[in-house]
Amino acid sequence: MDVPDASAACADVLDTLRGAIVAEDAFFEDILLGLLSRGHVLIEDVPGTGKTLTARSMATALGLSFSRVQFTPDLLPSDVTGTTVYDEGTGEFEFSQGPIFANVVLADEINRAPPKTQAALLEAMEEEQVTVDGTTYELPDPFFLIATQNPVEQAGNFPLPEAQLDRFSVKTSMGYPDLDGEIELLRRRAGRVEQDPSVETVLNEERVVGAREAPEAVRVHDDLLEYMAGITRATRQDRRVEVGVSPRGTQRLFEATRSAATLAGREFVTPDDVKRVAAPVLAHRLVLTPDAKVDDVAKTDVLQAVLDRVEVPTVQESEAEPAE
Repeated sequence: MDVPDASAACADVLDTLRGAIVAEDAFFEDILLGLLSRGHVLIEDVPGTGKTLTARSMATALGLSFSRVQFTPDLLPSDVTGTTVYDEGTGEFEFSQGPIFANVVLADEINRAPPKTQAALLEAMEEEQVTVDGTTYELPDPFFLIATQNPVEQAGNFPLPEAQLDRFSVKTSMGYPDLDGEIELLRRRAGRVEQDPSVETVLNEERVVGAREAPEAVRVHDDLLEYMAGITRATRQDRRVEVGVSPRGTQRLFEATRSAATLAGREFVTPDDVKRVAAPVLAHRLVLTPDAKVDDVAKTDVLQAVLDRVEVPTVQESEAEPAE
């Protein structure tokens, strides 16, 4: 699938999601950025905003299999990955797949599970495989994890360690709808019998795989490579930051930037693409100093200050050639 076709496919998905969920387009686009860049998405928001509905609707629109795992303090790694069971009929041990074996997996309230269970997702997220009792099993292709976490009710929760946060390509939030949006939500509910809206399937597994390959054809000028590296390096030099963006984060910025160009139907990247994806891709990777935390400094504010400091290259469309 080429870039224009992938852009059109994503536009169909966006149209379907808009008809079912009341949220800003930027939120849906953030999730598609994670999908196209072959990464994973973390949604942080208060209960009742539609996180679970969004994940389920996304899977339906993409035409992919869906599985939901409700994370709880007593959840074991085997409850996610699966386990080996004894079959009395054959007298042999067989692997019983866990809910991680689906194209789209919703890890609901991931910060409620203990670190050992959270860590069970690391191999799946990075390698798209799981290892149980010494045997490695491949996950379905495509594999896309959408995790949610609740920023309130922190008692008894287990905050995600920085190493695992770094595995998420994108972190985003729905937020509350505005007055018109909330009225529209009620109007839609009055027009149907079911509590939850239905979503139309617009893609299939083959087209999703093709759409995820399209960003590889997007051209990135050398000046923009330098710009992206300059941004991530500048985060490590900010006095309010204890740990800046890792080299993995720099690569994820590159991948998400090409995905943003694909969403826009362009075969080349612009500086605006970099600015558009910087916050959802980089902000959650920053570790602020204790003083900054006491002063309630927001990670997005730190990142914006970095973007303001780093010189923006002037790249003309005619100059958007493949990097050598």
